[in-house]
Amino acid sequence: MEITSEIKKRIAGAIGADRENYPSDNRHATALGIAPSVYNAIKKGNYDRQVSDANWIGIARRLGVQLRDEMEWSAAITPTYAFISKQLEVCQQSGLSAIMCDMPNIGKTFTARAYVKQHRHAVYVDCSQVKTKLKLIRFIAKEFGVGSYGRYSDVYEDLVAYLRTIDTPLIILDEAGDLQYEAFLELKALWNATERCCGWYMMGADGLQEKITRAIEGKKVGYTEMFSRYGDTYSKVTPDDAKEREKFMKAQAAIVAKINAPAGADIAKIVNASKGGLRRVYTEIEKIRRAGA
Repeated sequence: MEITSEIKKRIAGAIGADRENYPSDNRHATALGIAPSVYNAIKKGNYDRQVSDANWIGIARRLGVQLRDEMEWSAAITPTYAFISKQLEVCQQSGLSAIMCDMPNIGKTFTARAYVKQHRHAVYVDCSQVKTKLKLIRFIAKEFGVGSYGRYSDVYEDLVAYLRTIDTPLIILDEAGDLQYEAFLELKALWNATERCCGWYMMGADGLQEKITRAIEGKKVGYTEMFSRYGDTYSKVTPDDAKEREKFMKAQAAIVAKINAPAGADIAKIVNASKGGLRRVYTEIEKIRRAGA
């Protein structure tokens, strides 16, 4: 797609807002994957021939800037949003670690991404995109504005040094069950190197808990130690009872729908169609908006 001047202005606005989460322009430029000189030009409003369209799109995706005529979506303070936000805050402020294992489609990822936008020195990692040790550590380094190229050992050491010097960093590991074994071991090493200096929050669906449990029962090296470092327990927000869980899901769906649905929309109909799944809530509201366009 063509990246128009108007879209570039919106992306530049998002860059300016995101700058608050970094200690310097250079760190922010590194995190965005652009040269400091290019970053400075964009900051001054000079967008032409500074960044390729592909890079504009990459920055927009990272910062959550809509490139097409998409539906605006407001954050709703659901029980999941409140629960995870509080846990993330505690982990970041106290340098603690926790694991959240719960159902998919309840707002875990949305909450984590929203938290990172609002808090300095917090980064979000989609582990399904960086499954290997090298990709994972290089990605985390880049998100913090640490150089991610060059020898892996140098990247790792620079990342450790940076995490030990900044105030209350937090690393959120979403879809953590997708990580390869070697990456899990490297996370343990990085945790050891930044103990009490960095907060960690691992998230996943039921499969993550099963993977860790199987590995521990099979005495796979590293998993028992890693689980201990993350508190020896799994956090969960949805009720265990099936009927109560259904009520919980539909209550969340209603909260989200009331904030985001057009005026006059049948909230009960949206909730019933979604069966409590928040992605389906978005789809149902999008249908309503398109029908009314």
